[in-house]
Amino acid sequence: MSTTLNEPGMQDSAPPDRPRTTLPSRPASRRPQQPRALSVLRAGDLLSVFGALAAAFCCTALLWTQIGFFSGIFGYVVVTWFLFIGFYMALVSIEDNGPATRDKLAAVIVHSLGAVVVLALGFVIIYTFARGWHAMVHLNFYTQDLSTTSPLAPLTKGGILHAVVGTLIELGIAMGIGVPFGLLAAVFMHEVPGPFARFVRTVVNAMTALPDIVAGLFIYATLISIFHTGFSGFAASCALAVTIIPIVCRASDVVLSLVPGGLTEASYALGGTQWRTVRLVTLPTARSGLATAVILGAARAIGETAPVLLTAGETLHMNVNPMSNAMMSLPLLAYRMVSEPFPNQITRGFAAAAVLLVLVLLLFAIARAIGGRGAGQLTAGQLRRRAARSRRDMERYARRADAMRALSGAGADVLAHGDSSSSGWRRAG
Repeated sequence: MSTTLNEPGMQDSAPPDRPRTTLPSRPASRRPQQPRALSVLRAGDLLSVFGALAAAFCCTALLWTQIGFFSGIFGYVVVTWFLFIGFYMALVSIEDNGPATRDKLAAVIVHSLGAVVVLALGFVIIYTFARGWHAMVHLNFYTQDLSTTSPLAPLTKGGILHAVVGTLIELGIAMGIGVPFGLLAAVFMHEVPGPFARFVRTVVNAMTALPDIVAGLFIYATLISIFHTGFSGFAASCALAVTIIPIVCRASDVVLSLVPGGLTEASYALGGTQWRTVRLVTLPTARSGLATAVILGAARAIGETAPVLLTAGETLHMNVNPMSNAMMSLPLLAYRMVSEPFPNQITRGFAAAAVLLVLVLLLFAIARAIGGRGAGQLTAGQLRRRAARSRRDMERYARRADAMRALSGAGADVLAHGDSSSSGWRRAG
């Protein structure tokens, strides 16, 4: 670039050059940066996980075997988990930068905690079935009661039929009382906002943390002490219903609050009343969540021991009348059997707990099958009825179209006849 020098006393004919920004040259061999795949497991990630896990187990075993004051399986698991997190963080920081290291650390913490919970649950289930398997293989365990069975009797005698029947009766009555009240309270809190709804929500939140034995004491003080009904399955069902209502109500309230507001607004815009909107829009939309709320309430009630012990008592005989006499339940039977010093009774107790687990799983499957469909999903019967209504509508439309065509033809004939008559009158005139 050339520069023109002007003589003194003369004005510059062109503006001076301005400084320009200088850009550094990029190396030609540099590759473009590739985004890091978050959902792909690499071999290095697996090696880091297994290496950190092996190092954590070895270090914890060294502490537990060489240093005397470390003991207990719970402490072993906790220390192993913390060492595993530390070793894994050290390994992934070697080849990854800060954000990638923190991302992998958070992922491994979440997944490892989930794995610990699953392993603990699996251990409980396997241990329960293993301890009670020798009693579960006998048919009499499911078809007999313990009215004629002594504590030293072999496992080929006696069973838990009376406890299974009592559990189902008490749970059925409790669900029949608690679920409608819980759902109605949830619908009230969701559809009728106001000071009283806030008060009800506060009471429900407080009852969620209510100790179960308080519900049993309440029913004992009212039905048994004041009304003198005595120990019965109905009293136990009322105590279980008290524990079910806040669980179902709180979970249902959360589910109903997730229903899109556009659906209810569209129903009101079409002229629907509040009752029809709740019955035909809100509740069907939240059906799967409401089924989950019912499942939570059943899980809370079916495993209770203290309320049943205070209200239903215990018996070794079969009782199918919930209004009189004591009634046994599976949780109470398992607790009593495991507390005894006889090996066969302990085995029967673990077998009763295993049957309770299977019963809970069966009830959950039934509840999910009944109410687990999403919004807008119809059953096979509903699909057939909808198809039948569609066929009837098509037939009705076809008959209406035929009638309209017949009326049109008759009208055309009348008009043609009228035109011919008027032309004949004109010719006659």
